[in-house]
Amino acid sequence: MPGSPVLDRFIPCPDARERFETIVKAPAPAVLDMARTIDLQSLPLVRAIFRARERLMRVAPAEVPRRADGLVAEMVSLGWGLLVDDPGHRVVLGARCQPWRGDVTFSAIRPEAFAAYVEPDQVKIAWTLEVEWLGPARTRFIHETRAVATDDEARRRFLRYWRWARFGIVTIRYLMMPAVRRRAEARWAEAGHAS
Repeated sequence: MPGSPVLDRFIPCPDARERFETIVKAPAPAVLDMARTIDLQSLPLVRAIFRARERLMRVAPAEVPRRADGLVAEMVSLGWGLLVDDPGHRVVLGARCQPWRGDVTFSAIRPEAFAAYVEPDQVKIAWTLEVEWLGPARTRFIHETRAVATDDEARRRFLRYWRWARFGIVTIRYLMMPAVRRRAEARWAEAGHAS
């Protein structure tokens, strides 16, 4: 399965890559809007995965209650940076972090500096929400995530973490894709359009 050309600009040779696609019976702008604004923690199993990670990594729950601002807004509030915002087509976010830490902190990197960023002991992560027009009310929705370590020690730590963490992360993506599809199709139908 080919990867996202826009992510090739930021992480051409990832240490880890996950890509998911689904077909949605709604126009591409509506699908992308739903993907940007979905509250993943409105899905009970996603909340359970986050809680399991907190327990496993021995992280205290956040003292400040989270706001359900939508996926992109929430990620930006957590420190992710907006790398690309192409309305009606795609949004790309990226950050550097040490994901093996229980209290992981995400820090944005300027888009023009992202590909060349090599500060030691970090992992760069970039992910995209993309839509491909297949017809007036038929869209391919794509989500791809890539990660690459900045040095060998970070790669060793990241890959050890990824061996077990990927199961929860991939499950979240599997849950997100049909949730976006169902909600975008329902919103389109509520607007008076047949699916």
